[in-house]
Amino acid sequence: MSIVLVVNSGSSSFKYQLLDMDHEHVLATGLVERIGQPVGVCRHTVHGPYAAPGTAIPTVLDATSERELPIPDHFAGFAAMLDAFARSGPSLAENPPVAVGHRVVHGGARFFEPTLITPLVEINIEDLAVLAPLHNPANLAGIVAARRAFGDIPHVAVFDTAFHQTLSAPAYTYAIDAELAAHHRIRRYGFHGTSHKFVSQAAAAFLDRPTTQLKQIIFHLGNGASVTAVDGGRSVETSMGFTPLEGLVMGTRSGDIDPAVLFQLARRAALDVEQLDDLLNKRSGLKGLTGFSDMRDVLAGRARGEAAASLAFDVYVHRLRAYAGAYIAQLGGVDVISFTAGVGENAAEVRAAAMATLGFAGVEIDPQRNAARGRGIRVISTDASEVTVLVVPTNEELEIARQTLAVTQA
Repeated sequence: MSIVLVVNSGSSSFKYQLLDMDHEHVLATGLVERIGQPVGVCRHTVHGPYAAPGTAIPTVLDATSERELPIPDHFAGFAAMLDAFARSGPSLAENPPVAVGHRVVHGGARFFEPTLITPLVEINIEDLAVLAPLHNPANLAGIVAARRAFGDIPHVAVFDTAFHQTLSAPAYTYAIDAELAAHHRIRRYGFHGTSHKFVSQAAAAFLDRPTTQLKQIIFHLGNGASVTAVDGGRSVETSMGFTPLEGLVMGTRSGDIDPAVLFQLARRAALDVEQLDDLLNKRSGLKGLTGFSDMRDVLAGRARGEAAASLAFDVYVHRLRAYAGAYIAQLGGVDVISFTAGVGENAAEVRAAAMATLGFAGVEIDPQRNAARGRGIRVISTDASEVTVLVVPTNEELEIARQTLAVTQA
């Protein structure tokens, strides 16, 4: 089997998946968290065996085990992960990974494709930490620990920003002093690229059409949210910018805001840079408007008739419609609109409201299809709709594994 281990490392935790890429089946998943705290946690789930098409579905259920133990750093975290595999399976001796794929948030303008990790690549990831200080150092810590644990197989970095390296200069350039921007590497980079790429390809495969023939708009709506215009398989516009703060209203992030608001708050409310950063990234968005960062809480409040929740919903949807209209104009029309991630896949009210004003572009939502629950890709537009609207469950880990395997087999 072609088995790939995928690692998504944060500063105090990391997630992992072990995938059988011959069948694109998840063998095991896990989470190591509270790294650096007195007591850490390692949670490991072994998934039931893969059932080939036409065979009986296995009756083996997923089995989860959990241990509490000191995990002082990422090296200890990987040791705990290896111990979990040894204790609960699947055996890495019997199912050895052929490669390890790593999610790295920021590749700057240097990395535009999945990249085999070398000491020089590690240096570049560290250098790019100035653009993603909360993410790249944590991603690198996971890489260093994983390379020590799996030193005899290739490791591949898959960058969130890479899919958006096809943006044109007019799309990625900010209208500020050019020399200053160049010196500090200020430009639009875009994020959620791994998800946007996966969804664009999955939608095309579902419709049995080449990505090169489709104009697509993809709404990745989770706690973080972004929208991307994809023309012929290439990202041509995306809502997140220099950081993941720009664009849509999110769980705790403001999205687009007049920069002069910050000047006003600095002058009149005496907020310093760190306080402004905290305000826009952690105390804004849905949380700033309602006190809740989860869309489910906002929808519940709206159903109870709460004015703050209703306003937050309307603000959220207003931004979605604004970007949809702008991206239809940039693409010169659209063939497919897809919704993905937690809110996009599960909040029928959000999808219906976001599409309600797009009749001029040929969008027509079927209320029953939109309200129906489902696990796979599904159509929520009417048969008469000129634009196909889909719900496409994202799978960033699978996309990372695919790209990792492609690099190692090239």
